[in-house]
Amino acid sequence: MLRYLTAGESHGQSLVVIVEGLPAGLSVTVEQVGAELARRRLGYGRGPRMRFEADELVLLAGVRHGRTLGSPVAIEIKNSEWERKWTTEMSPAPGYPAKKLTKPRPGHADLAGMLKYGFDDARDVLERASARETAARVVAGALAKALLSEIGIHVLSHVVQIGEVRAERSTIPSPQDLERIDSSEVRCLEPEVEERMIAAIKAAAKVGDSLGGSVEVVAHGVPVGLGSHVHWDRKLDSQLAGALMSIQAVKAVSIGAGIEVARRHGSDAHDVIQFDPVTGHYLRPTWLSGGIEGGISNGSPVVAEVWMKPLATLNRPVLETVDTATKESALSFKERTDVVAVPAMGVVAEAMVALVLANEATRKFGGDSIAELIRNWEGFLGHLSETPSAVSESEEHGAPETGSVVDV
Repeated sequence: MLRYLTAGESHGQSLVVIVEGLPAGLSVTVEQVGAELARRRLGYGRGPRMRFEADELVLLAGVRHGRTLGSPVAIEIKNSEWERKWTTEMSPAPGYPAKKLTKPRPGHADLAGMLKYGFDDARDVLERASARETAARVVAGALAKALLSEIGIHVLSHVVQIGEVRAERSTIPSPQDLERIDSSEVRCLEPEVEERMIAAIKAAAKVGDSLGGSVEVVAHGVPVGLGSHVHWDRKLDSQLAGALMSIQAVKAVSIGAGIEVARRHGSDAHDVIQFDPVTGHYLRPTWLSGGIEGGISNGSPVVAEVWMKPLATLNRPVLETVDTATKESALSFKERTDVVAVPAMGVVAEAMVALVLANEATRKFGGDSIAELIRNWEGFLGHLSETPSAVSESEEHGAPETGSVVDV
């Protein structure tokens, strides 16, 4: 099984992630992981921190000469601001802060965390609750993506909605579309919708407000059989929902057609099953189920939409709160903030989906080395060929037919 743990605070010396369960022989480089982190900084409406947040990576353990050893992999992401600004305020040595933050922000963990842990300074909560922690998740996700690519699974995301501007989806993107998605200022595939999204962001920025939205995450090449119907915590859709809901500011997740499918009659709400006698494969012309039935992947692309609320830290403090020191009404304090972080959230969502799929892949196919895992995967696909039960894209190393209609 694949496990990971992150440590570190937003303005601390560094973030650290440890990933356990990667098979030996997997190719890992600083450049490869750094490229994923750079994608997390994408998106129109990001705050000033993105302009100087250079993610300096250090491979601390588990990798030798560009290959995993089968032992835990540890990676450090250094904070470029630490020595310049935060060595005193975030020092681990005994002492006191220069200023306590006592006006908790509505919509954040500030007040609930202060009350839970007995803190009188919101910074003791917000530093770990900050979405900066997702940088460590993206690093772990980069390792998971590297593993998945060895067995033909590719994960990508694109922005579906920002504020009230929503793209009308008739297709799901393929891995070949990722470069075009990332070249968009808001990671949206539709140029006309992109323009309206940017206009909405500009309007919100002008008045010091923020916007939320949603992204769609798609995993191509997922073979039938990941997850299980046997136990609640082995169901693939429940694992994905939990992982995606754990992302800061995410408030809803849907699999496949999600809420929309609940409005349909049963005769129009399910992916019909077809058989191709030429290839010997079972086929699904739609992905209403999001590629998961009964908690098990069915061989179709796995599709999830993830909704993020508007950021609660605003450039124009207007949210009413209470000063915990005086108990008087006040306006919440302000940290540096983005107008919208939906495009970046998509990259984090990719990482979380990749981590869930990689965990299930290692559980299903096993192996101490990447070569052994691939042999087991190929053996499973060979068995499916003898007893056809998978969508053809699984055996084609995740190469989907582009332009396939998703009836949602």
